[in-house]
Amino acid sequence: MNRLFLALGMTLIAGLAAAQERIPPAANTEVYFIAPRNGATVHGPVTVRFGLKGMGIAPAGVKFDNTGHHHLLIDTDFSTLKLDEPLPASDKILHFGKGQTETTLTLSSGKHTLEIVFADYLHKSFDPPLHSKKITITVE
Repeated sequence: MNRLFLALGMTLIAGLAAAQERIPPAANTEVYFIAPRNGATVHGPVTVRFGLKGMGIAPAGVKFDNTGHHHLLIDTDFSTLKLDEPLPASDKILHFGKGQTETTLTLSSGKHTLEIVFADYLHKSFDPPLHSKKITITVE
């Protein structure tokens, strides 16, 4: 029975997200990495800290003006995302829907790209999208 309610709830949320127009962000909002820095060589596990200027953080599902939450793209190209749909969750697109501003990642050795996408309460990109510059790090 609980699975049925969960499935119905997720279907309802998906329907609401699909019907909602993308929201414009606050003027002069910036999303960026506090750590690590572009080009850094790091040892795992890797602590990633998200920066935000011009808007606030709120958990997913909480509609409050000029707020949203972070999503982290790992070795994923921002241009491949469908911005008019909720961002998918995967091992390459991490959601921080509780309003987290940092995470610790276990990444394989080698080069990796990271990019932050800031999204609204329904995991949809703002219009225009708010995303950081893509950075490259090397994990030893």
